Amino acid sequence: MITLEDNRLSFSFPEVHDNANCSIEFQRTLRIPDDDKDYPLPPGLGCFPLRHLEDYAPRLPDEWLRRGGVIAPMHQAEAMWINFKSRYNYWSEQSYPFAVKIATGKICAITGKTWVNQLNSDPQDYVVLPKQPWLDGYCVEKGVIRQFVAMPLGEGYTVEEQLTGAAQHGGLQIVAYPMKRERYEEMTARQSKARRTILFALRTTSMGLAPGGRMKQDIYDDPYGLDAWDQQHVSRCFVTLVNSAQWMAITGERPPTEPPTTRQYTEAGLPWFDNYGGDAEVVAGAEKLKGTKSVAQIAKEKGDVPPENETLDIPHVIRLRSRGTNEVEEYPAGEVMDS
Repeated sequence: MITLEDNRLSFSFPEVHDNANCSIEFQRTLRIPDDDKDYPLPPGLGCFPLRHLEDYAPRLPDEWLRRGGVIAPMHQAEAMWINFKSRYNYWSEQSYPFAVKIATGKICAITGKTWVNQLNSDPQDYVVLPKQPWLDGYCVEKGVIRQFVAMPLGEGYTVEEQLTGAAQHGGLQIVAYPMKRERYEEMTARQSKARRTILFALRTTSMGLAPGGRMKQDIYDDPYGLDAWDQQHVSRCFVTLVNSAQWMAITGERPPTEPPTTRQYTEAGLPWFDNYGGDAEVVAGAEKLKGTKSVAQIAKEKGDVPPENETLDIPHVIRLRSRGTNEVEEYPAGEVMDS
């Protein structure tokens, strides 16, 4: 079952386990410069608003209504990142694990391959919760993504158009698979035992996602194995993206204001981030996605005016520790501690 709660998609599987719940939200963020430098993680600037598609049925194309789901507004060339959370059990000190597939225009954001309903492990075409806290873009190299950036469908910018030659779907597609009940209970039983021992036209002008600037981000390997996931119980959601004018026409609401530029944000002295995942294995980048062109590259080829794209030096980066990583960084080798 999927519910919409405070601009967040909640996926619940009570038929699998009472704790089998995860949520996904779409965060507004800075669009990083598209200059082939690898940037740290930009901040979250609040959730994109989400609305039930069927609430606006008289104003929407039949095709949108057939696929259902939710609708969200994005300004042209605005960036987003996807935030994942899975339900945390305080007794077992475990979050319920999920395998989540993310596609844009029905192109997998991890492998660059055409959408298929089942999970695949070679190459891995999903992220694993709670180890993967977020996803900012397309996995183009090991440890590097290209940022999700909204561009009009039909103008050749989106990954869907670059890889298929068609502007057919747009938007985002999400599928969540919970861990099998027996695997979860085995895992929590081991954890509990350890605790006793020692005491988480609307269609033609709709929006798709295109590759933007490069960012340092690891996509983690599945530590449980393909057999851990319950592929008999699955929930799917289509997120239709529209521009700000369409959002007002459809919902009657004003869209969020445009986010600040990276220079405005950085000059205000606000932080960027770096995520530390310990010794977790990281998946390789997808050759198909690595070969796609960025928004700035295509704009230059087309003679369009590219989005603001000034190269920046980032002076203030905060290092984050992934949930569940308990390693403490050692004092740098060769340094002498103060007495």
